[in-house]
Amino acid sequence: MFSFFKKKPQPDAVQAPEPSPETSSGETPVAPATPARSVFSPSSWFGKAAPPAPATVAEVEPVPAPAISPEEPVPTPPVEPESPPPAPAEPAPSLASVPAPVPAAPVVAPVPAPAPAPAQPERSGWLGKLKSGLRKTGNSITAAFVNAQIDDELYEELEAALLMADTGVKATEHLLEDLRRRVKSNMATDASQVKALLADAIADLLSPLEKSLVIGEYTPTVIMVAGVNGAGKTTSIGKLTKHLANEGASVLLAAADTFRAAAREQLLVWADRNTVEIVSQEGGDPAAVSFDAVNAGKARGKDVVLVDTAGRLPTQIHLMDELKKIKRVVNRADATAPHEVLLVIDGNTGQNALAQVKAFDEALGLTGLVVTKLDGTAKGGVLCAIARERPIPVYFIGVGEKLEDLETFNAREFAQALLG
Repeated sequence: MFSFFKKKPQPDAVQAPEPSPETSSGETPVAPATPARSVFSPSSWFGKAAPPAPATVAEVEPVPAPAISPEEPVPTPPVEPESPPPAPAEPAPSLASVPAPVPAAPVVAPVPAPAPAPAQPERSGWLGKLKSGLRKTGNSITAAFVNAQIDDELYEELEAALLMADTGVKATEHLLEDLRRRVKSNMATDASQVKALLADAIADLLSPLEKSLVIGEYTPTVIMVAGVNGAGKTTSIGKLTKHLANEGASVLLAAADTFRAAAREQLLVWADRNTVEIVSQEGGDPAAVSFDAVNAGKARGKDVVLVDTAGRLPTQIHLMDELKKIKRVVNRADATAPHEVLLVIDGNTGQNALAQVKAFDEALGLTGLVVTKLDGTAKGGVLCAIARERPIPVYFIGVGEKLEDLETFNAREFAQALLG
């Protein structure tokens, strides 16, 4: 900017030399100082003094070199004081306009903040239930940290407690090795710190099991539910129906458990509680009921079709073959179905639950698990064994008999509730 201002005044200062062949040595050079101010005043900058500018340029071109040397020091002082005044005058209005949008930003920020607030109390209520439900499993593990020192004895007590909670040998070894590394890297000196590090290790081990059930990719989404007798399969279907209905999904139930006495009536009760439709046939073929339900779900535009199959022991090969038949027939009704094959397992069964997962997965190709009755067992560590040996996603866990006692699985919440 300063070089620009120095060159611009020269034309005005040079106007004096034109009449000055006569008075070149006199004091006439002082006169050009006044025109220099008028040329670079704010009015001339916006174009009001445009007429004199071209005249001076035409006259200056022939005599730029000789006039610069004598008059170079003279125009420099007036230009320097004149350039600063316009500079503060111009930014002043622009700065005044900037603060206007700034207050608008904080007004928008608080709007989304209150939205998540109402959802937190519901989840916190669930966390309280989960912590209470896992107390039997967690007490045996947390007891090892009471008045404990960080030594080999602590790790031995933790190993025994984890095995008693049906964590399994492989998962227990993995957790203890991981815990030793965390204690060393974090330089833990207190048993409470080791307890928190164990919760982190369990959360990381269970994280592969954390997955959401996707609804809406297919219409309808066909979910086939299997499980052994007494695992809480039909009850879990009723709770799952409630969960899906709360999310705004329309559900159709298929009572394909035609072998067990009163199974159809039990599912009818759940359908009535959740005000959903049901397809059933007394004494009919389970595969045929499933086929009709999928076709009905497509015709009625349902979001979800839940197929309740008969309870099967994995050791009964002919009964497991019946489940395979249901899956094949469902696939005939919809070439993309079933979209989910869930297994309901009872948390009380401990290591036997892991055996069920392996057997049903080989027969049906499981896509997810529902773990029930965790509130009545000290064997909740079986989830760690599943994560280590057969990491099939756990969609839901249950800690009670009420409809709202079935919730989505979160690895961090589970670990903190276990050792909380």
